[in-house]
Amino acid sequence: MQNPMQQLNDTLVSKSLSAADYVPTLDAMLARTLARIDLKKQHKLRTPDELWIVDHNDVYTLGQAGKEEHILQHTDTPIIKTDRGGQVTWHGHGQLVIYFLFDLDSVGWSVRNLVSHAEQAIEDVINDCLQSHPLSSTGHISAHARRDAPGVYLYADTSSSANASDSSFSTDTTSSDSAGTDTTNTENTIMLGKMASLGFKIKHGFSYHGIAINLDCDLSAFNAINPCGYAGMQMLRLSDFVTMHHDSDETLAENQVTDSLSYAQVTQKLIDNIAKRHAGLIELRAIKPK
Repeated sequence: MQNPMQQLNDTLVSKSLSAADYVPTLDAMLARTLARIDLKKQHKLRTPDELWIVDHNDVYTLGQAGKEEHILQHTDTPIIKTDRGGQVTWHGHGQLVIYFLFDLDSVGWSVRNLVSHAEQAIEDVINDCLQSHPLSSTGHISAHARRDAPGVYLYADTSSSANASDSSFSTDTTSSDSAGTDTTNTENTIMLGKMASLGFKIKHGFSYHGIAINLDCDLSAFNAINPCGYAGMQMLRLSDFVTMHHDSDETLAENQVTDSLSYAQVTQKLIDNIAKRHAGLIELRAIKPK
């Protein structure tokens, strides 16, 4: 099901697709990108950039240079080869997928800017959720990107003096052969796992594909693969760290709904953050050199 386009700013619109099969969505995304490229080259027209917010039916997707060896078990879920970067991942219900159909030259972003804006938007939203609606048992946890692997990961500060509101957390990481036990340079800080993945394709300066964030999905689907090509990578979901409810859950009391986040609320937070970045209202944070 496809909802009408929504205007986010003068040069950015969004649309939502629910229960979307992967191949028709990819075909439509590529066709739209090629049409925009043609309009720019042939007619010098700048078309609005687009965010596609997608709820996919279950699928495994294998990136352009993806290796079959990272598929550990074949199940009833289809495996689709696609043209994005990266290895194998899973998409399905309860996971938020957002595709960035951007004219990078017109918005003034490099490919590195695109990746960094996407990662930092995810960091902003996940950290906001962790601070505003934390589960009491989760402790001092924060979300950060890594320099050595695209995506956003959760880190736990195990020191007894940790301050949950401290924003000076370092995202520097040390190399590790085991993706599940990577630690940061910050003493008493450990990586718990990965919550969000990224994979883009750039064609004539236009981007498509995008990001996937595990909100309240069934993580067992990742057991059949090495997620993003990392053996032993622990995949995480937001609902295990913050209080969340389903948008259609009518059994919750009013106070429970007020004290928890819905899938739609988290989605809107991320859309708003990306739209502000697209409009130049949120600048990139400095990325420390290696």
